[in-house]
Amino acid sequence: MVKITETLLRKRAEHNNLEISTLEEVSLHQQDVERIEHIDKWCRDLKILYLQSNLIPRIENVGRLKKLEYLNLALNNIERIENLEGCESLQKLDLTVNFIGELTSIQCLQGLIHFQELFLTGNPCTEYDGYRDYVIATLPKLKERERKEAEVTTESRNEKGKGSRWYTDMNQSSETDVADDGKHLEQESSTKEDDEKFWQEKVAYTPESRIAVHEHMQKQKNKDKKDESKPKPREVRLKTDDGRILNVNQAKMDFSLRDDEDENRFVLEVGCYKHLDTELIDVDVQPMHVKVAIKGKILQLVLAEEVRPDSSIAKRSQTTGHLLVTMPKVKEIITCKKSHLPDSVRRGESEKAKEKNGSQRTFLEVEPSKNNDVDLMIVDKAKPRPPGMKQPIREKPVSDEFVDDPDVPPLV
Repeated sequence: MVKITETLLRKRAEHNNLEISTLEEVSLHQQDVERIEHIDKWCRDLKILYLQSNLIPRIENVGRLKKLEYLNLALNNIERIENLEGCESLQKLDLTVNFIGELTSIQCLQGLIHFQELFLTGNPCTEYDGYRDYVIATLPKLKERERKEAEVTTESRNEKGKGSRWYTDMNQSSETDVADDGKHLEQESSTKEDDEKFWQEKVAYTPESRIAVHEHMQKQKNKDKKDESKPKPREVRLKTDDGRILNVNQAKMDFSLRDDEDENRFVLEVGCYKHLDTELIDVDVQPMHVKVAIKGKILQLVLAEEVRPDSSIAKRSQTTGHLLVTMPKVKEIITCKKSHLPDSVRRGESEKAKEKNGSQRTFLEVEPSKNNDVDLMIVDKAKPRPPGMKQPIREKPVSDEFVDDPDVPPLV
């Protein structure tokens, strides 16, 4: 239910600098308004009021609008004309396609001295015999043009006959129509077939059926809004338009791709979850790229060299659950293998090789006769003390002239 609020009125008063106290014209059509309220208190200077295409069932809260000249309430659910005696300046009233079945309710317009135009097309009261004569007799101040239009409308409706009646009399609805209306109100459409059935069903045109149509349309709008509000899944592109393969990590898994030159192969390690079922993992090795699908999420990597898919191996660790894919390269590279012998064995082999070549190790020795003359304890007495080390304090000798006076306090 949409209510007439101050915010709504200010939004519709942009042409008046958002001021509603001095507003003279406002349009509130197609707002799903179900009640007229607050307008007679906030917009006292209103002259033109548009309220067509809403769900208003009753004319109310407009009696204080003394300056109101034109009131449009077409396409609503109004059943009688009332509460307009206070609109002293009212000149034109549009009630097209409503449900006014009580024709005598137009008597409330007799006291309006400026009233000139009344539109009742599409109401049940226009089907009554003598409708035109009664309106003219009750409201003699209506313009002659309006009288002719009323007469033409009445004649055209009489020519159509009862078989093509679009509007029904509110006071003559049968029990079958009421039952059909109730059935129509309870019907909900969740599929396209139900929607088509809803619109093809023939029911009486009543305020209830019109509300049901409005609710059905509102549900469709809300459903479309929900579909639009749902974030669309991002489209994952595995290759460009010209066929170039792209690197993709839709699965957002940790991985490492290294080039094992010793074994002439690529090794891919994917950090899969430990308890992930192996049936949910699919590996596809191609000559220039590798693709791993984990629960439908793609991890695709482009390889720098061509590999052999038929010789590739995929295995999984039973401890960590990681996936290991080895992919041998097509192009073979001849390299010298590094020796894996222990250091002691290699050292012995090198010594043997030197002996074969005749090379011997020589040592520098001191002559025994001169060994005793060498002083290995060399102390540099002139070496200065390291910085920060204090010199020991030496006490000076007491002179002969010194007299120890007990009254003098000791020096600290």
